[in-house]
Amino acid sequence: MRKISVWTAIVWIYSLFSMLPLLWMFMSAFKSNGEIAAHPLGLPTQFDFSVFSDAWEAGGLGRYAINSAIVTAASTSLVLVVASMAGFALSKLEFRGSGLVMGIFTLGLLLPIQSYFIAQNQIFEVFNLKDTRMALIVPYTAMGIPLAVWLFKSYIDSMPRELFEAARVDGTTDLEIYRYLMVPIIRPALVTVGIFTALGAWNEFLLALLYVQDDSLKTIPTGLLAFSSKYVTDYRMLFAALTMVTVPMIAIYVAFNRQIVSGLTQGSVKG
Repeated sequence: MRKISVWTAIVWIYSLFSMLPLLWMFMSAFKSNGEIAAHPLGLPTQFDFSVFSDAWEAGGLGRYAINSAIVTAASTSLVLVVASMAGFALSKLEFRGSGLVMGIFTLGLLLPIQSYFIAQNQIFEVFNLKDTRMALIVPYTAMGIPLAVWLFKSYIDSMPRELFEAARVDGTTDLEIYRYLMVPIIRPALVTVGIFTALGAWNEFLLALLYVQDDSLKTIPTGLLAFSSKYVTDYRMLFAALTMVTVPMIAIYVAFNRQIVSGLTQGSVKG
């Protein structure tokens, strides 16, 4: 029988504690509001799975899910294309001002959203972007690019320069190198950046609340407010909705776990 190391045991214990809030959320969906208030940590007396279909219909989650999917897919695609090309250029191409460009991306990592929110709000007013999906796609893309550029650059830095020089000797252009050589090689990094960007866009609440007031364009985080009013909150329905919203993203993360780990660790090893 293989012995379990202390660190492995610690990781398992930490993982179990991290799963407890998700398990509590799932179990609370099967309890009435009174049971949740009286016995928040108690087990449900019955398991009626119809609560999930009721929450889906009552909250109009189908419409919100479509909006979230469109915004998430668009912003993630833009981040992957722009950041991967920028990471390739900053890593393998020599051009004047590359250090300044990298500094700008670093500044994007350091500045909190509150520091440029007023200017961003005025720009959206001028271009009439409020109450449109672009009001979310543009900032989500802008917020995702700085970290994505760093991850791509670190990943590409670990690749041998001779690989790209050999391609140039054969007469391959930089764009062809990116398309036919780079993209297949950096697939783990693409998955990593894609998952992180998608998670951020799918769960973002503040900008979605401020920029989109049209109910037909709201995303899931703001759509969940339908279960809460000024005087009462339907916690049973809310927990059921939260479960349906959370589980797909967890499933995606678990499915691509190996690619995510590979994408994060590859850049730490120089080729």
